[in-house]
Amino acid sequence: MSVEQRRAMIVAAALPLIAEHGAAVTTSQIARAAGIGEATVFRAFKDKDELLDACMAEAVGVDHVLRELASVPLDQPLTTRLTEAAEALCAHMERMGTVVRSLYATGHRRERPHPPEPRAGEAPPEDARTRSFRAMQDAVVELIEPDREALRLSPERVAAAFLGLLFSRLPSPAGPAHGPLTPEELVSVLLHGTLTEPRSA
Repeated sequence: MSVEQRRAMIVAAALPLIAEHGAAVTTSQIARAAGIGEATVFRAFKDKDELLDACMAEAVGVDHVLRELASVPLDQPLTTRLTEAAEALCAHMERMGTVVRSLYATGHRRERPHPPEPRAGEAPPEDARTRSFRAMQDAVVELIEPDREALRLSPERVAAAFLGLLFSRLPSPAGPAHGPLTPEELVSVLLHGTLTEPRSA
């Protein structure tokens, strides 16, 4: 097993523990979950902080969800494709939120690297968050593209609306009875609106 594979295996074992314990998780707990000795953890990471930073990076990274989006079959109906995409993205955001909140609540802060200053006349480089959003949007466009001719808007515009609805799924102040839209409801609103008859209003 390469060093990178070992690091990835340790991070995968650590994430559920971090979601539960935050930065208070011990390296011995992580080692037991990974089925390795504690010394192996420190051969892969110089210290616990580096391991926690790697876990934070994995939680906020989009590689996993991009693979899930790419695996959605394009021969399914558009409604099914977008519902599966919404489920994958919701699960990603839930995992990310759980890990980040748990680490922050227990005092671990990951410093964001500052991008280099652009040269004169050059546009500033995209930050990691913008690149991640663009990658997710491109993946959703690919899922919509087979139905381009059936849509009133371009796949790019539909994907932007889809992600806008998805990322605004905030809990209602009225309580759980009025919780965020489910993936099925979100896709239904996106593709068909909220009217029972399209021209009834």
